[in-house]
Amino acid sequence: MPKISNKGQQMPESPIRKLVPYAEAAAAKGKIIYQLNIGQPDIKTPEVALNAVKNHDIEVLSYSHSAGFESYREKLASYYKNTSLPIEKQDIIITTGGSEALLFTMGSITDQGDEVIIPEPFYANYNGFATASGVTIKPIQSKIEDGFALPPISEFEKLITEKTKAILICNPGNPTGYLYTKEEIQQLADLALKHDLFIVSDEVYREFAYDGVKHHSIMSIPELANHAIMVDSVSKRYSMCGARIGCLVSKNTEVITTAMKFAQARLSPPTFAQIASEAALDTPQSYFDEVIEQYTFRRDLLVKGLEKIDGVKVANPKGAFYCIAELPIDNADDFAKWLLEDFEDDNETIMVAPAAGFYSTPNTGLNQVRIAYVLKKENLERALVILEKALKQYNNKA
Repeated sequence: MPKISNKGQQMPESPIRKLVPYAEAAAAKGKIIYQLNIGQPDIKTPEVALNAVKNHDIEVLSYSHSAGFESYREKLASYYKNTSLPIEKQDIIITTGGSEALLFTMGSITDQGDEVIIPEPFYANYNGFATASGVTIKPIQSKIEDGFALPPISEFEKLITEKTKAILICNPGNPTGYLYTKEEIQQLADLALKHDLFIVSDEVYREFAYDGVKHHSIMSIPELANHAIMVDSVSKRYSMCGARIGCLVSKNTEVITTAMKFAQARLSPPTFAQIASEAALDTPQSYFDEVIEQYTFRRDLLVKGLEKIDGVKVANPKGAFYCIAELPIDNADDFAKWLLEDFEDDNETIMVAPAAGFYSTPNTGLNQVRIAYVLKKENLERALVILEKALKQYNNKA
């Protein structure tokens, strides 16, 4: 039998999706599952985006430009300018989700064996993107006790070698919900300039900042014009995860020129999804005001509820719609499977994402889970009740 590649064998499973077979088996038995494991908002997609597809009179579903519709890139540049970011249409490549933007970025700025420094815990798929690109992740650990704030810059400097090409951050963070301060972004910028590194900032949750705190983009620092690469997406902003439209943004013309080669190799991003995404830019501010109010309410409900459960520790997120919770257990992976296979409360259970998969350092985050607060009030309240009962039963069993 032909042999599978070493790269394929090393490719990590998604901590978010690997439990799906257990959930499917539980659902087949009639069990109701409250899904706290995945960032799929229940917020309605803006009607303006859906109507743009419904009412379109396309007769031939053709390729678009490899960089995406020019009209979309122009409109997207205007959106960024309205947030005080000096971005032009030529600085943007439309991609098939933020995931493709990250793959294009790694392909454009790294070679086999190069290193990228990433504060952990981080979006789990960074591990997969690094493996696919032959890149080594050098993790630097942020701590729940500090709310997952940026680790000291001195710790970053200790990791920099001749193979270091970039620092990658997610702002606001997935899975932590941490929102970097202006001072932290400037510290990273100064470090990148000092060591001539790229700063890659995954800003797909940029609209989700709470408590009056402002989001600070890496693209807002003029001195970083040749060092900054931003990744963005419509998935969360407009509750359009299935559209699979994102973008890569950089003022560095060499980065854009190189990334375009990858864009041309995959031909073009999907046409209908671009139509919806371009139309979504006409979404009124009232939509976002309501969404922020809803997520702030859900965050407060969840965090306060978790803090009341004996032995649970949680950091209060300032952005995105996730939090990391530390549970009074030894192995969150085992606990998550047990929730689906063996536990039920009135034929109901919950699904969580074990947080170890959001770390690169082995045997880290084993007692942590990521929880997405994307469910409505009554479902979140019920999920908290189930979690408290499950922890008591699980620990009694142990």
